[in-house]
Amino acid sequence: MFSLLSGFWQYFFAKTEVHVLILGLDHAGKTTLLEQMKGIFKKTPGIPPDRIPPTIGLNIGKMDVDRSRVIFWDLGGQVRMRSIWEKYYAEAHGLVFVIDSADSNRVREAKAAFDAARENEQMGRIPIMILANKQDLPGATRADDIEVLFSVSSADPLVRVQPASCLTCEGIEDGVRWVVNTASQQLRGFNG
Repeated sequence: MFSLLSGFWQYFFAKTEVHVLILGLDHAGKTTLLEQMKGIFKKTPGIPPDRIPPTIGLNIGKMDVDRSRVIFWDLGGQVRMRSIWEKYYAEAHGLVFVIDSADSNRVREAKAAFDAARENEQMGRIPIMILANKQDLPGATRADDIEVLFSVSSADPLVRVQPASCLTCEGIEDGVRWVVNTASQQLRGFNG
């Protein structure tokens, strides 16, 4: 009887550990996203956006999001750094792919990097959020246009394009909760 009650307690109250990759080209806003999430979910201020240096290697953020203990891996987006991305694929339960919506000159490069990550067999069927960052800037590509450009469908329950601004924090909380909770449900064995 005790093991049954213990099992129920674990199921309803224990936090699921979720690993989420944050990928994207350099200057897309990955580290700014991670630092802003610290303020949203940990209630501690991160590094101010104007003081964030380019990521060489990786940054790790650990925080609780709803019923999950989440480890975020923010990996550098420079061309020479993208080769390390695949070393993290097998451990990932979710992916946040950050794009600079205001940089139309790098859309093809961003799509190629996204496709390479998504098509890697080690990734499996994990929830993927394309964070359409910098929506606060004039001329930013809209989220529905990014959906078309990146050949993803809103009908796929494991893919979401989230409009956001990592400077104003608009769209971050909703998008991060979606990817974490979807990954957590998969880990707990729910498919719905």
